[in-house]
Amino acid sequence: MKQDTEKSVRKDPKDSRGTGKESSLVLYNDDYHTFNYVIEALMEICNMERVQAIQCTYLVHYKQKCEVKRGSKKSLLPIRRALSARDLKAAIH
Repeated sequence: MKQDTEKSVRKDPKDSRGTGKESSLVLYNDDYHTFNYVIEALMEICNMERVQAIQCTYLVHYKQKCEVKRGSKKSLLPIRRALSARDLKAAIH
């Protein structure tokens, strides 16, 4: 049996400026919008690649939510507002 000698690296829970804890932007299922609508919104607003947006959309559909972005609350707020402007349910935790 081969042992893995590499240590896993855990990300520091501070934001990129090191000023506080990192927050999560979570998208919730609403059973209203089409898959394509959500995929396009994630690609445009969150700068996701198409495959990543599709995967996130499936998670939202089947698990009722998906973390779409991590960062400081200040950096996530405009993204949450843009998703909300498209009537998508999103929250910062």
